[in-house]
Amino acid sequence: MSTVIASVDANSPAQRAHITSGEQLLAINGHPIADVLDYRFYGYDAKVQLRLRRSDGSERTVRIRKPEGMDLGLNFDTYLMDEMRRCANHCIFCFVDQMPPGMRQSLYIKDDDARLSFLLGNYITLTNLTEREAQRIIDLHISPINVSVHATDPTLHCVMLGNKQAERSLQYMRAFGKAGIEMNGQIVVCPGWNDGEQLRRTLGDLMDMGFHSCSIVPVGITKYRQGLAKLRPVDQKTAAEIIDIADEYGAAAFSRFGTRMFFCADELYLRAGRELPDASYYEEFRQLENGVGMLRSLEQEFMQALDLTDPPQEPSFFTIATGRAAEGFLRDLLCRAQERFPSLNGQVVGIDNDFFGHTIDVAGLLTGGDLAAQLKRCPTLGRVLLPLHMLRHGETVFLDDYTVERLARELGCPVEIVGTDGGDLADAMFTSVGG
Repeated sequence: MSTVIASVDANSPAQRAHITSGEQLLAINGHPIADVLDYRFYGYDAKVQLRLRRSDGSERTVRIRKPEGMDLGLNFDTYLMDEMRRCANHCIFCFVDQMPPGMRQSLYIKDDDARLSFLLGNYITLTNLTEREAQRIIDLHISPINVSVHATDPTLHCVMLGNKQAERSLQYMRAFGKAGIEMNGQIVVCPGWNDGEQLRRTLGDLMDMGFHSCSIVPVGITKYRQGLAKLRPVDQKTAAEIIDIADEYGAAAFSRFGTRMFFCADELYLRAGRELPDASYYEEFRQLENGVGMLRSLEQEFMQALDLTDPPQEPSFFTIATGRAAEGFLRDLLCRAQERFPSLNGQVVGIDNDFFGHTIDVAGLLTGGDLAAQLKRCPTLGRVLLPLHMLRHGETVFLDDYTVERLARELGCPVEIVGTDGGDLADAMFTSVGG
């Protein structure tokens, strides 16, 4: 734990109160500060009293008035003001365990920290929580919490998480629900393990626990599963069964709570060969970060952007590269755009995931190496358009450390990264020759 102040933001309440780096934040309004959650919660008020320790060991008290909710302007050595808590589980479906050796170290980090769930939206299993920490979540009403559930049968829950003590996380879920903590869930469906009747039990239990929403996603299986539990991918029949169960319990939830609560990932509809639901199904796309409604949202934004488009006379030729899962959907979008604007000249190319294996078919897990090898076979590329989620957050690097610059150099053409909004895709398509 480090509550020593590393820096103070210019013109912040803390700077105006003459707080300096090197001092240690001990308490706010009499509450000891252990980490970022304490700092954010107790520093929210308009009137705060800070107890600080100088580098010489002496202590002082500082009183600050500020607008309610304004950050004090203090920065610490780490975002959490503490060490990140690593995952103590050995989940049978863990994607990190299916990574090939020799990749950058950050790709092998497994976090399971409740603070990151609240602050950044990460999904956690709750198995790392102590009784004291669980009570703090209730006392501070830390909400929302995003929970990886997978199964609520206690024995199966422990087996799937590979943790004999995992049952206590089910107890925390019930306690949080009783305390009114908003919980969003995620279920990774592994055929033969937690589908069928087990999935029915889980969805029924989550309604009783008071969950706010829950995404249902298919397990991802790479070719690097040596020595791991036997899993099979979600096939067309299983995907259809999962959707039907989710619809059944979604209807029951809507009758009870006014929300369908359970939302299937786009991948399940694509694998089942079913039409994606209408936009209203997704209830303002509350589970978008889990790939739930991403394609329908993209389509909606794209078609709205077309209504506002004033296309150039000569849009330059382009190639949209994507995973096999979304290939047909994007090709349909392109055809609909070309019906309205015949001068639009482009193509969609589906890329096989040779790196992880062909059972992985989403764009976000494609590597620069696979893109380079397969796009080189295209007679014409023009500009290559790639979705932002292929890249490491905030960088221009693919999972295999290929850079965008390297890919462009090897393909001998421009490579453009397209934002996640459908309007971004429309804008990229309609770039003019020489534009």
